[in-house]
Amino acid sequence: MENSVHVYPEGCYFKSLEDIKDKHITIMGLGLNGGGEASVKFFLKHGAYVTVTDMKSRQELEPTILSITNDPALDRGRLTYVLGQHRMEDFENADCVIKNPGVKFEGNKYLSAAKAVETDISVFLSFCKSPLIAVTGSKGKSSTASAICFGLQKSGYSAFLGGNITVSPLSFLDQTNGTTPVVLELSSWQLRDLRGRKVLKPKVAIITKILPDHQNWYDGMDSYVDDKRLIYADQDSSDFTIVDADEDGYRHECSAPKAGCNCWGDDFAKETGGFVLRYSQYVLPRDIWGVFLKKERDASINGYTNLPEGLRNKQSVMKGVLQERILRELDVPGPVNRINCLKAALAMHLMGINPEQTCNVLSQWPGLPHRLEACHKWKNDKDGRQLTFYNDSCSTVPESTAMASQSFKQNIVLIAGGTDKNLDFRPLAATLNGTDGSKWRVKQLYLLEGSGTEKLLPLLDSAHVSFMGPFPSLKELLVELKERICAPDAKKVFGPITQHTPLPVVFSPGCTSFGMFSNEFDRGDKFKATVKDVFI
Repeated sequence: MENSVHVYPEGCYFKSLEDIKDKHITIMGLGLNGGGEASVKFFLKHGAYVTVTDMKSRQELEPTILSITNDPALDRGRLTYVLGQHRMEDFENADCVIKNPGVKFEGNKYLSAAKAVETDISVFLSFCKSPLIAVTGSKGKSSTASAICFGLQKSGYSAFLGGNITVSPLSFLDQTNGTTPVVLELSSWQLRDLRGRKVLKPKVAIITKILPDHQNWYDGMDSYVDDKRLIYADQDSSDFTIVDADEDGYRHECSAPKAGCNCWGDDFAKETGGFVLRYSQYVLPRDIWGVFLKKERDASINGYTNLPEGLRNKQSVMKGVLQERILRELDVPGPVNRINCLKAALAMHLMGINPEQTCNVLSQWPGLPHRLEACHKWKNDKDGRQLTFYNDSCSTVPESTAMASQSFKQNIVLIAGGTDKNLDFRPLAATLNGTDGSKWRVKQLYLLEGSGTEKLLPLLDSAHVSFMGPFPSLKELLVELKERICAPDAKKVFGPITQHTPLPVVFSPGCTSFGMFSNEFDRGDKFKATVKDVFI
């Protein structure tokens, strides 16, 4: 762990919700994704005086400000905006500062001057009485959390979903009680802001696949993963910790790998105080408790449990069934969605939902926007070729783009590229040229400009992977793609035309979005809008 990581005082600055009244609160970071807005509304509704400070201008923040202005329940006489700057007095004179998780405490003079610092997550956890399912990891967090909440709601629970998925849990705190499960997606930054507070004790903690990410923010993988470990730091044997069972980059990514550990999941399993359950793409050994995927004789892939008797369905115990089917084929594409739904199925099982119902419910899960989201269909009137466009803008690491390229059981057109986060693009290049054993090749690769793309280009050249671009905008890229799709020699590039199998065109950048777009959600929205404009 980094030597300088800030440790917060135990507990919460606010002793009760009533304690908020007439306090002077500074909210650092209004933003456009819901967290700052929810904090403003929450503290105003509880009678605080609120100062909002953000380095962005009023014009940049206009959608959020308009939403606050149009809320008749708010006393805006207690609200002050300080935009385009931070003033030291707004931090020194506040009773408490609510910080944005994307701002480091360490080395920040404004936060260091504050009497107390909280986040929307820390305040929520201090007052929420709900059973908590918390999800973190590098990739798959949002899909896993969404599938869990979807499954709980379809099974009759009044469940809520919030956190890093752009819904602040403060927006639904007053609707929760001891019988309403809450699913929280937690980023490493949000977990970092909980260090020392002892307010996070999830009944079920899930860590999705660990991959190198945010290495422009951290000083290495160890400090990045140390923040992930906080999800189970205060769990005990009455809680469950669900971690990966499959090998990954642990042996070379961890500076001091533990003896006998072949993946990050092994490391977490040795450390947590919770009851450990594993998930795997392969059949688990009998002595490893958890869930796994299995390919059936008809080529379908189902999910099964391998659990101790006390965790198995009672009817299965009576019938002597040791491994229960818990997941069937899904409507959403790709092996990544399948493994995410497998984790969701296990969480649902731990909440008391029987395996058959879990299978039925999760087979209906529609997936998430910006994550292999089918967003547009188009047919070329000249030759009848059909395209289906997929928006995977939340793919912000090379490994997720590599997995997206293998998700359709056919060769695809791939659109990638963007800004670097100090990541290694060799895994993507290896998938694109097949040296990692991947089955499906891209018919054409289109690249957007960016620092990440610049790192990828020499790797593609070395791997003899051809590409189009880089392009300075989505519009120019998509216009070029359409021209090639409509060209007389399109069959040579894109293959024969099939009546019932559209060609997937997948926007999976594998990079962050800074530069051309505000964030990955803005990037995905602009992709969808531009596709519909070009492919009309």
